[in-house]
Amino acid sequence: MNAISKFAALAAVSMIALNATGAYAADNISEFRIGILGGENASDRLRSNECLRAKTEELLGVPVKLFAPADYNGVIEGLLGGNLDMAWLGASGYAKVYLTDPEAVEPVLVKVNNDGSYGYYSIGFARVDSEINSLDDMKGKVFGFGDPNSTSGYLIPSIEIPKLGYSMKPGEYFSDVKFTGGHEQTIVAVFNGDIDGGVTWADGLGEWEDGFNSGALRKATDAGLVDMTEIHEIWRSPIIPEGPVVLAKKLPEDVKLKMTGLMASLVSMDPECAYGVMAGEAKGFAPITHKAYESIVAARKAKSKE
Repeated sequence: MNAISKFAALAAVSMIALNATGAYAADNISEFRIGILGGENASDRLRSNECLRAKTEELLGVPVKLFAPADYNGVIEGLLGGNLDMAWLGASGYAKVYLTDPEAVEPVLVKVNNDGSYGYYSIGFARVDSEINSLDDMKGKVFGFGDPNSTSGYLIPSIEIPKLGYSMKPGEYFSDVKFTGGHEQTIVAVFNGDIDGGVTWADGLGEWEDGFNSGALRKATDAGLVDMTEIHEIWRSPIIPEGPVVLAKKLPEDVKLKMTGLMASLVSMDPECAYGVMAGEAKGFAPITHKAYESIVAARKAKSKE
């Protein structure tokens, strides 16, 4: 079954589950806690996900809290410590959780793009007026990563760019390689000329001027933080599997069912809410399992040994 068929099937089942919520009770939980990964400032993340918080509270009948830590590790540690119940992780973040404790969470859903795929790209970019048109032009320049636990903002480019002959060790090819703190910070730093180039994530679909259909560039464009005509793409990674929506394994099964159903039905129930939660335009969420992330887990494990 392809991603579109899985999406359609799950959406249908999910609507049945949601319409039958009176037959269930959110057993053994007194609250539900959702972690929101970095990528934009905390206030924007909370605002984009407030509708999800409200829907979850109505569905489960318990208080629901959103948590937007300053970095990816805050969400990861929250899941590992049992202080969060759900999050949409990047593939590398999921790999870290799995490698630390394979019994902490289970991946249940993945975002499906408008074309039916569930991949995205790490996009390298620079200012148009910088005369940097490719990585060849970045020699002696400052390169920016986002977060050390980001797939597109660190793990994949830190592996793929050296394969092309460009060392990521500060001073060897780039004059400096630094972490900005997140996707939004990288975009703003490049746009403002604070660093010469950097990487962020996008689905690679739609128009560059819009920041693509979904991703950090789309969110930054919607927020008015960047004019896409003033920056351009200088590198693109191989396709990366979109990170999973994960649920804590310790949750009661009825809660897992309800939350999986809610997320799978979000686009059909409330397109505006889904747009904010999914960082732009997308078809919705489809089922996913750990198997889809085995290559990322292996890459993360290998990277940790360097």
